[in-house]
Amino acid sequence: MSAASAAPAVLPELDDLRLRLTSATTLERLRLVAERFPGKAVFSTSFGLEDQIISHLIFTNELPIKVFTLDTGRNFQETYSTWNKTLLKYEQPIEVYFPRQESVQELLLTKGPNSFYESVENRKECCYIRKVEPLNRALAGQQAWVTGIRAEQSQNRQTMDPVEWDAAHGLTKVHPLFDWTWEQAVAYAQENGIPVNPLHQQGFVSIGCAPCTRAIKPGEDFRAGRWWWEDLSAKECGLHATAHHNGPDPVVEPVPAG
Repeated sequence: MSAASAAPAVLPELDDLRLRLTSATTLERLRLVAERFPGKAVFSTSFGLEDQIISHLIFTNELPIKVFTLDTGRNFQETYSTWNKTLLKYEQPIEVYFPRQESVQELLLTKGPNSFYESVENRKECCYIRKVEPLNRALAGQQAWVTGIRAEQSQNRQTMDPVEWDAAHGLTKVHPLFDWTWEQAVAYAQENGIPVNPLHQQGFVSIGCAPCTRAIKPGEDFRAGRWWWEDLSAKECGLHATAHHNGPDPVVEPVPAG
């Protein structure tokens, strides 16, 4: 849901925040979020390129924004390696939220380990158990949620606002890299020695669970690598309810060897 759909009492604050963020640098944007929502701002990382840049800015500038991740239990080993390298480099905590054990056990007992391949409904059920419900716990009681979304990632994300009201979670959602290009992100990571997920070298532009993500080919849609057995229009997991995908994306090249 866009900022325009927010409750009337929230709109003036969103408009003011959007105005101030427009001309600010990315670091200034993060500082502003930390100041505007003291002790109530969080950042969710999945250890992709954009998320690593935001983590770098938060950690190196000691910003009071809590960093957390969702461990679905089906992540790539390369993602765990990037997670570990990030902890070693910055020596800062990253909170982790897991799916509820009883929910995973029930899913595997009744439908087996690969039910998500059988239907969109089954896949969304798995996404809800492993990602959406843990995210709801991570965001409970918070006032601002920072993400790594960029407008370039899809046509539909180009219509989103860099500052939005997330009605589902009752908080402000901020995308500090919204106006960055992929090339900018690659260059920044290389210049600052930021740990980069090696999956990007293999053609992965969007990194999720291992059974549900593949590399994309030149010219393929950005989301083609996610839930690759499904029709493109169905490709959402529920984490970013405002980011409905509805069309082709620009070609995004893998991160070149540094």
